[in-house]
Amino acid sequence: MRQATVERNTKETRISGTVKLDGNGTYNVSTGIGFLDHMLEQLSRHSLIDLDLKAEGDLHIDYHHTTEDSGYVVGEAVAKALGDRKGITRYGHAYIPMDETLSRVSLDLSNRPYLVWKVNFTRDKLGDFDTELFKEWFQAFAQSSGMNLHVENLYGENNHHIIESCFKGLARALRVAIEIDPRKADEVPSTKGTLGGSL
Repeated sequence: MRQATVERNTKETRISGTVKLDGNGTYNVSTGIGFLDHMLEQLSRHSLIDLDLKAEGDLHIDYHHTTEDSGYVVGEAVAKALGDRKGITRYGHAYIPMDETLSRVSLDLSNRPYLVWKVNFTRDKLGDFDTELFKEWFQAFAQSSGMNLHVENLYGENNHHIIESCFKGLARALRVAIEIDPRKADEVPSTKGTLGGSL
C-alpha cells in the first residue's frame, strides 16, 4: 500500500499527517479549525485517500499558519507516498456542481509544482475563517506535492458551495491521477523517463 507520514514542527505549528493512497476515504482530521476540517474530510472521502491529520497551531493569532502548513504536510505526504510516480495515470480533472455553483479542477502530477487559482469570493469570511486562506492551502498543497494544479470556479453565488466544490474537484481529479495504469504499471508516465525538472 502506498502510504507516508510527515511531521512538521515549527514555532507556529505542530502537525502530523498520514495518507494512504489506496484507501477507501476514511479520515481522522483535527486542526482546531472546523471549516478546514470539513474541507479535508471532503478531500479524503471523495479521493478515497485515507487521511489522518492532527494539527496544533497558533490559532490565538489567526488561522493562516495552521491552514498553510496543513497544506504542506498533506501535499508532502502525497508526494512521498507516490514515490517515483511509476505507473500512475498522472493527469486528472473534474467538474463539480453544487446547486448554483460549478467548479473545474485539472491537475498533473508532474513533480513541477504550479498553481493557477481562478476563484473569487463575495465575502471575506466563512464563519470566522478568512476566505483568502483557501488559496494559501491550495498553493502549499500544490508546492509540496509536486503538482501542476488549476482550480477554477466557473460560476456560483454561495461561498460555501464555491470552496467545497473546489476541494471536491481536487479530490476527484486526484483520485484519477494517482491510479495505477495497468498497461504501464512499470513505467514513469513521461517520455523523459522521470518526472520533474524542465519540460
